[in-house]
Amino acid sequence: MKATGIVRRIDDLGRVVVPKEIRRTLRIREGDPLEIFTDKDGSVVLRKYSPIGELSEYAEDFSGAMENAIGRTVVICDKDSVVSASGELKKEYTARPISRQLESAIEGRSLIYKNSREGASCIPIYEGEDVSQMESQVIRPILCEGQVIGAVMVVSKNPEQVLGDVEKKSAEIAAIFLGAQMEQ
Repeated sequence: MKATGIVRRIDDLGRVVVPKEIRRTLRIREGDPLEIFTDKDGSVVLRKYSPIGELSEYAEDFSGAMENAIGRTVVICDKDSVVSASGELKKEYTARPISRQLESAIEGRSLIYKNSREGASCIPIYEGEDVSQMESQVIRPILCEGQVIGAVMVVSKNPEQVLGDVEKKSAEIAAIFLGAQMEQ
């Protein structure tokens, strides 16, 4: 664990304020769920809860099956980081925090299609990603009980693999399915 030098007292109702600097760094916003547990050494740990993270093994299998079916790189993320990735770019994306641009894009709640041949620049999946090499991408937010909880993305860096209607519909089906799984 990293020491911050910040000390807070518990109030008479058992509440403690998480400092603004830590909330900003960890992208914790008002209303975000936090998981509370104890560590072996007796520490109390607060961790941002990710509903998609609960399905990480399932998401890994799902992205792998989808990649096998459409032959493209498939990435599934929650609102903070990549939960699973399959395909030729798997190592590049796995377990990376998502970019602020992607976070903002998925909050828009609609399917996004970017194609460099049409002059549209792609959205970086992680901070600092070189999107000049990205040919096209499809991003479909995952909704659960009316809230955005993540996204399904199909990505191509190969000029001969421009994404189209099949990839758009595949991402949409995957996002709807994963959102429905979370509601159960």
